[in-house]
Amino acid sequence: MNANPKRWLIDLGNSRLKFASLDPQGNRGEVVAISHAQANPVDALLEAIGSDRIGGKAWLASVASVERTTTLIDALQAAGLEVCRIHSQARCGGMRIAYRDPARLGVDRFLCLLAASNRNDGPWLIVSAGTALTVDLLGSDGEHFGGLIAPMPAHMRAALAQRFAQLDLPEGQVRDFADDSADAIASGVRAAALGLVEHALRKAQERLGAMPTLLVTGGGAEFLADLDHPRTIPLPSLVIDGMASFVHDVER
Repeated sequence: MNANPKRWLIDLGNSRLKFASLDPQGNRGEVVAISHAQANPVDALLEAIGSDRIGGKAWLASVASVERTTTLIDALQAAGLEVCRIHSQARCGGMRIAYRDPARLGVDRFLCLLAASNRNDGPWLIVSAGTALTVDLLGSDGEHFGGLIAPMPAHMRAALAQRFAQLDLPEGQVRDFADDSADAIASGVRAAALGLVEHALRKAQERLGAMPTLLVTGGGAEFLADLDHPRTIPLPSLVIDGMASFVHDVER
């Protein structure tokens, strides 16, 4: 029996999984990302964890399919790890979500909110650019005011191509005003995503009477570099940070 079992935080998304170790003091280690596109990503995870998995504990947050989630859980358990699944809750620590049914709030958004609530630069607008583009507003006191969900630019472009054959064009370049349809689509879908965030910032300021700090996370967040907001902080591992906070709150 391992007297000091190692703990792992695993964030299972739709395009990749990310993981980090968690030390006895509740500090996470370096975050490692593994794409689902590579061969045998679960094997790669187990190899990275190594012999520390024996008798250890894996805390898992998943927004992936049931099949992919089950495959990972089975592999972790077969490797000797205890798996603890994290689900969204109505409240955690000082953070309270707006959803009446916590199960309808994605666990990734829940964990981002939890991580933000432990900061001291609120209020916050949390933007996650992953499989979807999500926006959540969180007050400095931990009150969640709700959020928005929209397609990412790549999905907007794909939807246009599927619906209208004449718009099924090679990917164009982003320009202020395009003189070619491919460039116009690339520019338009990017502007639509940026416009959503700008709209949310304006509405957040109206609601709170203060401009929120913008926390940006997710693997597709590069397009938000065009956003002109003075208090923008990129936090690519915000979900993992929320997991560390969740485990600390549960185990203390």
